[in-house]
Amino acid sequence: MNPSGENAVIQLEGVWKIYQMGDVQVPALRGVDLEIERGEFLVIAGASGSGKSTMMNLIGCLDLPSGGRIFLGGDDIAGFGESTLAQIRGRKVGFVFQQFNLIPTLTALENVMLPLEFRNVDTSTARKKALELLNLVGLGERVHHLPSQLSGGEQQRVAISRALAVDPEIILADEPTGNLDSKTGEFILDFLSEIHRKDSKTIIIVTHDLHLVKRAERVVYLKDGKIERIEYNHKDKGGEEK
Repeated sequence: MNPSGENAVIQLEGVWKIYQMGDVQVPALRGVDLEIERGEFLVIAGASGSGKSTMMNLIGCLDLPSGGRIFLGGDDIAGFGESTLAQIRGRKVGFVFQQFNLIPTLTALENVMLPLEFRNVDTSTARKKALELLNLVGLGERVHHLPSQLSGGEQQRVAISRALAVDPEIILADEPTGNLDSKTGEFILDFLSEIHRKDSKTIIIVTHDLHLVKRAERVVYLKDGKIERIEYNHKDKGGEEK
């Protein structure tokens, strides 16, 4: 079980990730310790090569650490097999990617229904839930369009709807505004902020764009695979932590 904070949804304890490149070992994360509270809005920021994408993959159960422990909802996932990790991902984590990752041959509605159907939700219920979510993001008139018939911003709204379909506890967004114009990017950030405020979702954004930092309650800056510093955006959270 979770060894410390009762309100922690994710904990990293001494986490290392080392990639083998031929005869050379390349550490992407170097002994990272981090606790993420349930219902927190967190940004993980850093330049290319800082280790933020690796951390995202570990937090999202897409990969396992080379050393250390990761607790997700009290479970130490470091020793889990892929089938167990896939079940955890499908139940607890909703992903939003920079490249949208929509299925090109499926309509917006079918893309949002997909994770529900993977969980054996009946078609009628899945359709109703998907329609509700697409209406929520302003795409009620575009539900039968393929991704190729949608703008980048519309595709990202479909992706967010898909991420919310199974009502996950955690929304993990990788550069969610990276391929969008500034106005559309602001809409996406506003929507994620509203989800956080209304539904107490844990929102984690991984980015190199410091413009996104102002949205977070807390910002974790990575450099060379280590936490360089942690900053809080609200006075009641304290000052800067090093």
